[in-house]
Amino acid sequence: MALDSMNRKLLLLTLCQGLFLTNNVTFIAINGLVGLALAPFAWLATLPVTAYVVGAALSTAPVARSQRFLGRKRSFQIGLVVAAVSAGICAWAAVTQQFWLLVTATFIAGYYSANASLYRFAAPELAAPSYKEKAISLVLAGGIVGAVVGPNLANWTRGLLPTPFVGAYLALVVVALLSLLIMSCIGFPRHEAPVPGAQSGRPLCQIIRQPVFVVAVAGAALGYAVMNLLMAATPLAMQMLDHPFGHIAIVLQWHVLGMFVPSFFTGHLIKRFGVLPIMSVGVMLMVICVAVALSGVALMQFTVALLLLGVGWNFLYIGGSTLLTEAYTADEKNKTQGAMDFCVFASVAISSFASGVLITTEGWFWINLGSLMPLVLIAAALCWMARYQATRRLAGANGQAE
Repeated sequence: MALDSMNRKLLLLTLCQGLFLTNNVTFIAINGLVGLALAPFAWLATLPVTAYVVGAALSTAPVARSQRFLGRKRSFQIGLVVAAVSAGICAWAAVTQQFWLLVTATFIAGYYSANASLYRFAAPELAAPSYKEKAISLVLAGGIVGAVVGPNLANWTRGLLPTPFVGAYLALVVVALLSLLIMSCIGFPRHEAPVPGAQSGRPLCQIIRQPVFVVAVAGAALGYAVMNLLMAATPLAMQMLDHPFGHIAIVLQWHVLGMFVPSFFTGHLIKRFGVLPIMSVGVMLMVICVAVALSGVALMQFTVALLLLGVGWNFLYIGGSTLLTEAYTADEKNKTQGAMDFCVFASVAISSFASGVLITTEGWFWINLGSLMPLVLIAAALCWMARYQATRRLAGANGQAE
């Protein structure tokens, strides 16, 4: 594969990732607020956010099947069409003040999320094998576009039309169509549809029992759940504390920068120090985030806490995604990646709904304190994996000695 061709393809895929995160960040910034305005009960405010993630979780199986039979490119293009249509329905729901239509539209948008979340796994297929970690990290770095554009897009367009935030939803239609154009220019490896009845590697139940799969999913899914729990609660918490929307946009922008700026060097760090140490640092950063969040509710505390939360998520998510690549063969990639993303989206769906309930009933203090429990579970999984690897190395060394 020519270096220039590889760089061009990765760059275009990185731009698509950036536009995907623009969609996600804008959704996070406005869906809770629109939901709060339209919901029959305040505790249902984050239900549109939850529906988005539930839709993604339930879409992982059909998306995996689509990827297997239609290939990366066509499947990604279908996802982008769904993104444009669902954003248009969201705009109509906001105009007509229909809460349940908004929930339905964000649920449909979940199909796009499940599709686009596989951009990170498509990245190594556009690069040389030795560039695997860096390719995943580079594509995820495209989220910086979302960090800059997403909060500002929500802020600039929220009052563009008479109904608040309708302009933001319509802007997301344009974002999806632009991404569709870029995706059409990427040349993915030639796809050959599987022969009906052909084997696709080991059964999934055998793959998911591997320690490497369990730890990869624990780090990515629980880390994502904690990040989403606090991120989804932040706009509501800040509004309840009388912070202006401009402050909310600033905090979310720094948070998403924290999520994706480290991607420029996370791959290098994993290659140099190993995936488990980097994931462990991610857990530590999230614990520090909670400590900062508990220290006060000024703009500075929100900003620093969400920045640390983003960096911690980056190390856990990229680390988990990299670790997962050791769990499957080429024939098993679609179902294994789909299984991981189902676990990720399922945990995020639970945290999304819990976020709205907890922030409106228990408050910012208790939602932060409760987030420490899954972080302890991740730390335990990483320690278990380290001991498992050490035992295998020792057994291998003893076998060679004999």
